[in-house]
Amino acid sequence: MKLLFKRMMLTAGLGVLLPLSAHADLPGNHPAYLHALSDLRAARWMLEHRPGDAAISSHEDVAISEIDHAIDEIKRASIDDGKDLNDHPPITRPLDQPGRLHAALDLLGQVHHDIDREEDDPQARELKHRAIAHVDEAAHAVESAINDARYQR
Repeated sequence: MKLLFKRMMLTAGLGVLLPLSAHADLPGNHPAYLHALSDLRAARWMLEHRPGDAAISSHEDVAISEIDHAIDEIKRASIDDGKDLNDHPPITRPLDQPGRLHAALDLLGQVHHDIDREEDDPQARELKHRAIAHVDEAAHAVESAINDARYQR
């Protein structure tokens, strides 16, 4: 009788624990998207807080707009983490004016890499492609701002 009771308890315990262990290796809902959102916010902050002349600022305005669109697409493709657009990781070192443009461009490259992963859901796949297009447009605008700053246009 005791042996039967022990086996029943062991079976019941395994029945409870096995479903939980199936989720143990899952890192969460689209962790790359969450990292991309964080990087997009940081790039947006760098562009928004960089003084410059009107020609360069117009490129930055385009980049900020495209970043906002990319954030919207990523939120629709994955999950909304509920953070404000101005919530970003702390900037670890002070950056000069051109440094912020280059840092923003680096972050946008990382975002492209983070969200350009295989997607199983066809609807999310389309949103992902649109987000990548917005990120690429933002990167192009930042590159234009860098060129204008370099050649004093």
